[in-house]
Amino acid sequence: MEIKSNKIDSANAEISATISMDEINANLEKIAKQFSKTANVQGFRKGKVPVAIVKKQYGQKLVEDAEAEALREVMAAGLKELDISNESLMGEPNITKFEKSDDKIEVAIKVATRPSIKLDDLTKSVPDFKKPVISDKDVNERVKQLAEQNAPLVDIKRNRKMKDGDTAVIDFEGSIDGVLFDGGAGKDHALLLGSNSFIPGFEEQLIGVKRDEEVVIKVTFPENYGGDLAGKDAEFKVKVNQVQVKEEVEINDELAKKMMPGEENASLEELTKQVKTQLENEALGKLYNEDLKPKLLDTLVNALTFDLPEFVVEQEIDMALNKKAGTMTEEEVQELRDSKEKLDTLRETFREDAVKSVRATFIIDSIAIEKGVKIEEQEVMQTIYYEAMQMGQDPQKAYEQYKDAGYLPAIQMSMVEDRVLSGLLNDKIA
Repeated sequence: MEIKSNKIDSANAEISATISMDEINANLEKIAKQFSKTANVQGFRKGKVPVAIVKKQYGQKLVEDAEAEALREVMAAGLKELDISNESLMGEPNITKFEKSDDKIEVAIKVATRPSIKLDDLTKSVPDFKKPVISDKDVNERVKQLAEQNAPLVDIKRNRKMKDGDTAVIDFEGSIDGVLFDGGAGKDHALLLGSNSFIPGFEEQLIGVKRDEEVVIKVTFPENYGGDLAGKDAEFKVKVNQVQVKEEVEINDELAKKMMPGEENASLEELTKQVKTQLENEALGKLYNEDLKPKLLDTLVNALTFDLPEFVVEQEIDMALNKKAGTMTEEEVQELRDSKEKLDTLRETFREDAVKSVRATFIIDSIAIEKGVKIEEQEVMQTIYYEAMQMGQDPQKAYEQYKDAGYLPAIQMSMVEDRVLSGLLNDKIA
């Protein structure tokens, strides 16, 4: 067996070999003898099946097993020559050549390894920035908002016209072409005007209406509305039972105690401190997510040079191509099927972004390993649960949907990236 090993770069290598048919036949004889000891062939006792019978009955499978054994020998010898361990391999070996003739088999196998990235001093890549400053005015406005949110609703005394921000307590009954529909009626429903929680156009038509008045509201259900109501015109008979507003509350220590239950040191001063910290975190998070993290990742991608496993880049390109195909017409897709040149040209348009994406993934992975950043599946689950509850969805159902769709690894990697980049930025202002 003649084996040649070629290290293309630090992440890719190729092993080529010429396997003689004598070697294949020798493997076949060995496998046939082993198989004859366990094979079940009618008319023969187990362990007493002649090798010739085994060859006759399982001929093609034995040939395939003999060739596979030879390929494993080629791989083992090639990796040893290249000084590449099995642990450092990425993905499955790619057999790029397998040509059989009467006396030999010519093979070529491409293998990829995890890139070696020299991280050096990462702080040099972190952009200079200043921590957002929160003014006393911002803090006071947020405290006022919180006070209003926690204030109870009270009925207005003067029967005035309703406006945005009022809460209308209403009875309503909806119909389409004069026929009532399921879920279209309610009693003493509290509706905050301006919240956009009802069908578009509904709340606006209550502006200017007074308590005890009855009105007919005409709306059209959105095209993307669920069920049979999508796109249909409807009428609602509405009676305003009461108009409510938030009660004015005094901002003092008593309010702070209500808003900070269970805290021994609850006071307006302590509430103000906590609100200021919250606003600082919000502002810093916005600065991180909208500006600094993208800049930092882009800087790292451009600053750190290393070889990439070819097949990973090709996979990224294929995913981008499939996503693009999903937006194309059937005629456009067929045109690509009919023209390899057009398909290859389109594929190449995704290469630059694919390379950047793969490079970024390996960089984040390397930094995470160096800094011990890990996101366990339990944390991924908690994140999905929290976001689902925020959206009013079933947390368990949302998690199962992500899991079944195979999205959990991507979510996990996104969380790792967020923690790695946030850590580097936090170190800058520590």
